Amino acid sequence: PQDGKAIKAVQTGGPSGGCIPAALFDLPVDYDSLAHAGSMMGSGGMIVMDEGTCMVDVAKYFVHFLQQESCGKCLPCREGLKRMGETLDGITAGKGNGKSLSLLEDLAHVVADTSLCGLGKTAPNPVLSALKYFRPEFEDHIHRKKCPAGVCTSLIHHVIAEENCVGCGACKKICPTKAIAGEKKQSHRIISELCSQCGSCKDICKVNAVWVN
Repeated sequence: PQDGKAIKAVQTGGPSGGCIPAALFDLPVDYDSLAHAGSMMGSGGMIVMDEGTCMVDVAKYFVHFLQQESCGKCLPCREGLKRMGETLDGITAGKGNGKSLSLLEDLAHVVADTSLCGLGKTAPNPVLSALKYFRPEFEDHIHRKKCPAGVCTSLIHHVIAEENCVGCGACKKICPTKAIAGEKKQSHRIISELCSQCGSCKDICKVNAVWVN
């Protein structure tokens, strides 16, 4: 763990690799084992993610990255990755619905099965592995309109617990949108209309008075 946060997942093989949960960390690092888990050897690189990482946001990031890398020659990769990115954008913005996950899975399988080159055939790995191992996170975004990791700004709301706030003013000084009000040594509050949900106040608070709803 780093900064009190436990490791959540590791992505192997580069942008087209899958996200492997901590429960599978004893998995041998070889071609067959990683492929069976929904990932790949790829470039041989690894990205370690802690519990403060939103797996829906991770899947979205890699889909958009791979969409930009696509040559655009074949329809499945060109349009499939675009639609997958749009679907993930909607989920992280709180606009997902009961059909979003089935659409995402169908698109991912079509892209993987019918794309002409290796990029298109492996591009859905981050999404399919995230859905396989972290599906409850996707469901929280869609049905509860919550981002458990507190990453997707459209789905989070920062508040200051007045009973915990000591009025040190640290959050007020660092807030980029001047969204925190309160006098020194008195409880502060967040003006929701001005708050950008950047999380700076939560990061700097030494008494854990800032919560995410």
